[in-house]
Amino acid sequence: MPNILCLETSSTNCSVAIATEKGILALKEDKSSNYSHAEKLHVFIDEILKENQLQVSDLDAIAISKGPGSYTGLRIGVSAAKGLCFSLNIPLISISTLRSLARQVEEKDTLIIPLLDARRMEVYSAVFNAEFEQIRETRAEILETGLYNEYLEKSKVVFIGSGVEKFKTICEHPNAVFVPDSLPSAREMCTPAIEKHKVSDTEDVAYFEPYYLKNFKAG
Repeated sequence: MPNILCLETSSTNCSVAIATEKGILALKEDKSSNYSHAEKLHVFIDEILKENQLQVSDLDAIAISKGPGSYTGLRIGVSAAKGLCFSLNIPLISISTLRSLARQVEEKDTLIIPLLDARRMEVYSAVFNAEFEQIRETRAEILETGLYNEYLEKSKVVFIGSGVEKFKTICEHPNAVFVPDSLPSAREMCTPAIEKHKVSDTEDVAYFEPYYLKNFKAG
């Protein structure tokens, strides 16, 4: 039975999980408002392995949340994942950040639009159905009234993520359901990571890069 280490660093949530075919074995995360990845990611990896009586040599793959999201957070996560893959000679699996965020929604007969805060009134977004199949491409877009009306006019839509509070102030559509303050977590990476591992859907460790979507701008 494979053990897959899942790393989520695309937002302020520094999140680490171990996935097995039986489900999630363990989870450690820090959802504080400050980015703590540089200080805590490797500590969490060490702790989660020790607490579950595992060695790094027991890992069969590393799964990384590929973005979009925080430029620095993604760089830290991917660097850690690549280092482990190279040293252990195990495969790298990438998981869509927005799809794993959408997986936090358990409602049926709805569309799901994860919104990740990208500063000011901009968000990273995509559209998924209730089976978490992506039906619209990932975009960086400016929030404005009526932006998602083509979906709201057809169905109930659940908006989830760190960008929800911004959109909630300008959207009064009766079909809109808001789930604010949710952040991507390694918990929702576990199932797709196992599924990808089964079919050897892996990345080239040497050339893999995070999906930034936007160019980096220094603050």
